[in-house]
Amino acid sequence: MAVPDFWQNPGQAEAVTRELRRVVGPVEAYEGLDGRLSEWIDLLDLARGESDPELLRDLLRDAANLEQALRELELTLILKGPYDQESAILTLHAGAGGTESQDWVAMLLRMYQRWAERRGFRTDLIDQLPGEEAGLKSVTLEVRGEHGFGFLRTERGVHRLVRISPFDASGRRHTSFASVEVIPDIENEETVEIRSDDLKIDTYRASGAGGQHINKTDSAVRITHLPTGIVVTCQSERSQHSNRDTAMKMLRGKLAELQEREWERKMAALRGEKTDIGWGSQIRSYVFQPYTIVRDHRTRFEMGNVQAVMNGEIDGFIEASLQKEARGALALEETDG
Repeated sequence: MAVPDFWQNPGQAEAVTRELRRVVGPVEAYEGLDGRLSEWIDLLDLARGESDPELLRDLLRDAANLEQALRELELTLILKGPYDQESAILTLHAGAGGTESQDWVAMLLRMYQRWAERRGFRTDLIDQLPGEEAGLKSVTLEVRGEHGFGFLRTERGVHRLVRISPFDASGRRHTSFASVEVIPDIENEETVEIRSDDLKIDTYRASGAGGQHINKTDSAVRITHLPTGIVVTCQSERSQHSNRDTAMKMLRGKLAELQEREWERKMAALRGEKTDIGWGSQIRSYVFQPYTIVRDHRTRFEMGNVQAVMNGEIDGFIEASLQKEARGALALEETDG
């Protein structure tokens, strides 16, 4: 970075700076935690024999904060995938079941928005297709924050809902499905090379909310990547240019995600895993009736407080998946060693 012409190439400079943060960040975080722990131990020694309840409460609170910070650092060290440090673009699709499944998509969207809010991430709706009666047929959400993709990639797959449907006059229990797709949000165009000859770009009139302008001009954009058949669309912005930029970013993410998938398959093969890591995997069930539980089928992690989960408390599921992945990688390293 001290090289005189380092900043002449912004793309390369950004990549080097991000890599430096990725390497140095955990070290600085560890040193900070080590200092906080030393201070806490000193305070604990001073408090021995004291009966001040306020001091004891402060020590317990600080201990809980230290534990949480240590868990966050552990997760950061686990996130070693090629694009784990990037933000994320999350797309939800309703499965079979009509209005019930479309309502389930809307519920999941709210869950992820609440989760992002808890972590201090910013969210923006990129695209959505409303249901006929309620809910959403599909929706795409941009989640901006460091390691957003690393965390959310564990959410990929099919999510199953079991509840008494509010849309069924007979009060019968229904099972609904929604798929979750997560790709990295790649800002740097140099990360994934895309040839213009490989693209088919169509414009069309946007639908849905947005006022008269959005419905009277061909501002929506659909891009098809001919070699892979990947199709991305965006109609959330008022201008065709903005929608095209966003669609291109989504395409870069999908192409990068293909590479990420291949990396995961290789890791799974090396670890001897038999689970299907394809898009159709059913990863989690959310049961509202006849009892309440949310259970992850990959890790067996579960929570009985369904409402808390739907309000965004999904870190336990994410951490369990990442820790399982880390244990598999560690076992592989020990075997190789």
